[in-house]
Amino acid sequence: MAEKVLMKGNEALAEAAIQCGCKHYFGYPITPQTEVAAYMSKRLPKEEGGVFLQAESEVAAINMVLGATSAGVRAMTSSSSPGISLKSEGVSYIGGSDLPALIINVQRGGPGLGGIQPSQSDYWQATKALGHGDFQLFVLAPSTIQEMVDFVSLAYEVGEKYRVPAMILSDGMLGQMMEPVEFPTKKDEPVADKPWATNGHQNKRKKNIINSLYIQPEELENLIKERYERYAKIKENEQRAEEFMCDDAEIFVVAFGASSRVSRSAVMQARAEGIKAGLIRPITLWPFPDKTIEKNVDKAKKFLCVEMNMGQMVDDVKLVVNGRKEVEFFGRTGGIIPTPAEVLNEIRKIAGKEN
Repeated sequence: MAEKVLMKGNEALAEAAIQCGCKHYFGYPITPQTEVAAYMSKRLPKEEGGVFLQAESEVAAINMVLGATSAGVRAMTSSSSPGISLKSEGVSYIGGSDLPALIINVQRGGPGLGGIQPSQSDYWQATKALGHGDFQLFVLAPSTIQEMVDFVSLAYEVGEKYRVPAMILSDGMLGQMMEPVEFPTKKDEPVADKPWATNGHQNKRKKNIINSLYIQPEELENLIKERYERYAKIKENEQRAEEFMCDDAEIFVVAFGASSRVSRSAVMQARAEGIKAGLIRPITLWPFPDKTIEKNVDKAKKFLCVEMNMGQMVDDVKLVVNGRKEVEFFGRTGGIIPTPAEVLNEIRKIAGKEN
């Protein structure tokens, strides 16, 4: 068994990407994700024979990722909320070119410059509108540093299987905290198994062209429809969620990422008070794990969504529940992390046992 190493979340993300064969990083510093770039700057050129480039802007960085991944290499970028907004046009180009790429968002408070404290206020951006046009990203929400490590590999594998960009939606709390982690066996950078890549054809096949511009509307419509057929397969095959104490639960707390850590503690305290609470933790934010919500609707009395924002994922929960049960919301925003006591009090209110 591999030895565990105590690492900060941001640095664990970077090392996990290296272990998965990523040798091409393009980014720009912004709090609270700068350690990702700093770690890559030390490891990639000097120890891995890779490429680290601090671009002149976030816009430049994401377009460098577009170029690198076009050639079939595993490339990545990382940023925090305002920087991800700047990258959004390039992300749309990547999605419109049917390319896999890894994008890390270590969220901070917003809108605007906001603050540098943890937040989950980029949920809508990541799942609904990270760039213009009809396209989606595969979005993962880790809740531990080990998951941050594990999800790097998953993001690359799913992205390459379906030719879609993938995002790991972290936040300032997870990025800055430290936990022991175990890394997978290191892999070489896979290139040869990507027949779409512009990596030279040696006169053995037709040349590949990476493009997102289609002048004829019928051609663009057909391509988008084909893309959405792939999205349907992702929705069917790649939904992921964790259920905690849900077998006999009546009050279902739904929370992702850092909020789920707080909510788990609150659920355990509620159980100690005789309240039948359970936790549903979405792991994939897109595709949203509607199957897990759906199978618990009938036995639920109420749902409580806990988020570090003013209410974003709660909309997706309401869409699945579709009015059959009440869906309530509790959130803190601006960089404030909800406490287990606050969430427990909301559970008590729903159970009619408020102190």
